[in-house]
Parts: sequence; structure tokens; C-alpha cells
Amino acid sequence: MNALLESSAIQSRVRELAQEIEGDYPAGEEIHLVGVLKGGFVFMADLIRSMTTRVSVDFIAVSSYGAGTKSSGEVRFQKDLDTSLEDRHVIIVEDIVDTGLTLKYLQDVLRQRAPRSLKTACLLSKPSRRKVEVPVEYIGFTIEDRFVVGYGLDFDEKYRNLPYIAVLNE
Repeated sequence: MNALLESSAIQSRVRELAQEIEGDYPAGEEIHLVGVLKGGFVFMADLIRSMTTRVSVDFIAVSSYGAGTKSSGEVRFQKDLDTSLEDRHVIIVEDIVDTGLTLKYLQDVLRQRAPRSLKTACLLSKPSRRKVEVPVEYIGFTIEDRFVVGYGLDFDEKYRNLPYIAVLNE
């Protein structure tokens, strides 16, 4: 495996994203982060630790990969939220936006729950793989079309624990 993004670069960018997000909301307003499991949990943990605003968190799980390296295109809902989104500032926290299909599905579902605002933060974006246009307000890094692991991203449930992001040699 070849390192694509070192841990120090990731941590620096996560702190910048936290500042960007906080700057977009009035002081004192709560920001409700919805972490997309499983891949987004490491990014979200570091993101909330970098924020000084009042934040609340919840988790949702959807899948379109299974055990492969290519999106199946079929989105499956695996875990719903525990709290209401009504009249809240909500940010979806994703590890990676690839085809955009999963994120578009998730945004559509969550928008129906009447949040005051709905935005998305992703650590990685692969625009060359987009099948649908999907808004992503906060992007950590834009990368080429390569299968990456580490910092929460996995291949068959392995490599999530790496503190950096690496290209998986197929």
C-alpha cells in the first residue's frame, strides 16, 4: 500500500473544515452532525473534537458496497437515526463521495425530516466517478479514482485503523 494522505495533513485539514463549518452558523446555534457508518466515524470524531460550537451527534448506516471495491449502485438502509432532525442545522458526515448515489439517497431521506438546514461534509471526494450531481459543501480532499483505505475507510472491514489514507493495490 502506498500512502496517499499522511496523518498530519488529514488532521490539519479536519481542523480547517471545523472552522469553516462553525463560521457558517450563527454563534450559539447547535450543529447536529449525522455520521455515516461505518467509514465516517473516525473523521467525525476528529471533526467534533476540533469544534468549539455546541454540537450533537447521531449515526446512520447505509451501504452500497458489500465486500467489493466497486459500488453496487443499490443503497441499503442498515441503521436509522435515534433523534429527530426537525428544525435542526444538520450536517451529514461522510468518509467519501464516489458515485454520489448513496449520498443523494441519504440527503433526500433526511431532507424529508424537516431540518432547518442540511449540508454535507466529506473527507474525500472522487468527482470523476460521479453518476449524479450531489451537493457537498465541505470537502477535505479531492482525489483521483483509486480505491483507498485507512482513517475509517475499509476494504472488507480491514484497514480502518490506519492513521493515514493509502491506495489499496489491487
